[in-house]
Amino acid sequence: MRQADVTRDTLETKISVRIDLDGTGKGTLETGVPFLDHMLDQIVRHGLIDLDVRCQGDTHIDDHHTVEDVGITLGQAFARALGDKKGVRRYGHAYVPLDEALSRVVVDFSGRPGLHYFVTYTRARIGNFDVDLVREFFQGFVNHAGVTLHIDNLRGDNAHHQCETVFKAFARALRMAAERDERAAGTIPSTKGAL
Repeated sequence: MRQADVTRDTLETKISVRIDLDGTGKGTLETGVPFLDHMLDQIVRHGLIDLDVRCQGDTHIDDHHTVEDVGITLGQAFARALGDKKGVRRYGHAYVPLDEALSRVVVDFSGRPGLHYFVTYTRARIGNFDVDLVREFFQGFVNHAGVTLHIDNLRGDNAHHQCETVFKAFARALRMAAERDERAAGTIPSTKGAL
């Protein structure tokens, strides 16, 4: 059972995350940041991950703590649910278009956190959402999931489309990397014997 429950309780946020990596794409997403909920829904649907995220954050200040801490907590839950990584594919990649926008995401369950993020948004805000927070979300995720993540937006004129292709490609890459590889059942996909 590749599932995990994680809570995070600070003076800035109170978060609970429940994840099932072998789900069917069902989610309950209540972060208090509507655009973040929309992006998390991309992970749920395109990653076929069951995800329950509930957050009470200090959004009266701004959305920064909520978005970053949700990334942190999701990363912790993902790492726990993945376990020792025996029998997984380890690597995943995806290209995803949305109209004029196209993004590529590549992930490695290396055990080493690394974010390589190349997205130049065409505007600074999507509705009320500050696009700088997307990088904060992914930095929190990789630091606590222990993954290497390369994110490239290859083209796009609409910031919403750019961001949505990033999250959809992230979901597809995660799904590929987390899939069980029957030919490698019971083995860790590394010459070191550990990830």
